[in-house]
Amino acid sequence: MNTSLSSRIFNAANLSFLSFLSLIMVYPLWREVSLSLSSKQAALRGGLYLWPQEFTWNAYINIMHTNFIWTAYMNSIFITVAGTLLSLLVTSATAYPLAKRTLPFKNLFLFMIVFTLIFNGGLIPTYLVMRQLFLVNTIWVVIVLHLISAFNVIIMLSFIRALPDEIEESAMMDGANPVRIFFTIILPLCKPVLATLALWIAVGLWNNFYHAFIYMNDRSLTTLPVLLRLIIVGQTDAEQLGQTSDSATESVIAATIFVSLVPILAVYPFLQKHFIKGALLGSVKV
Repeated sequence: MNTSLSSRIFNAANLSFLSFLSLIMVYPLWREVSLSLSSKQAALRGGLYLWPQEFTWNAYINIMHTNFIWTAYMNSIFITVAGTLLSLLVTSATAYPLAKRTLPFKNLFLFMIVFTLIFNGGLIPTYLVMRQLFLVNTIWVVIVLHLISAFNVIIMLSFIRALPDEIEESAMMDGANPVRIFFTIILPLCKPVLATLALWIAVGLWNNFYHAFIYMNDRSLTTLPVLLRLIIVGQTDAEQLGQTSDSATESVIAATIFVSLVPILAVYPFLQKHFIKGALLGSVKV
């Protein structure tokens, strides 16, 4: 079908704009990758990096020889995987009964959930609660603190409400109880929104520095963001003390950034097909 001149101009303008927008979004990451693979002398010169200058793996070698690097990776992987699965289970189990119009005191429960979006207990009360639960300096403290989010509950609640009631009614007529309906019917139908929330939760847990830094002091519980900070601080201190190194501080920082992004970048393609659909369907009003 022939398109008009104005349509072709509009499409060309859109393509140019989106290409430019994609470029400025991708370039910062590409620059960090190029900088991490550049020599110390090239990194100290600064400027734009369209590709590695004087290619070298020294920055990555320095990182991989850091103490506890593999322990930190395993801790971060465990926190991300276990925390995401448990958070999805608790979030969906909270949203499912709230989607029922016959639930007693439903509005009160919704008010208490939305209330936490505005107010929270603060650092000190939360720390005292975690200490009384014997979770301080354990790997479970980060998982518990991210176990449920009011925003995620609202997204899941909106999605479940959009599902036809006839599906559950027919299952109940066949003798299925609410627990079986939830696990065998509701959760499979919620795959798009579950994938969307899984990506949000996993990224938040993987990049979490604050809670891991505050609540876990044992070196054996070090997570990757905390270890990356130690690497950067150690590299900076060594440079200030005049100690020689094969890599510039900028290269080490760039390498640590890329190392921390690799797992999330590897997982994202598998969730991409569900991400947009889940975000749109989950945007139905509460």
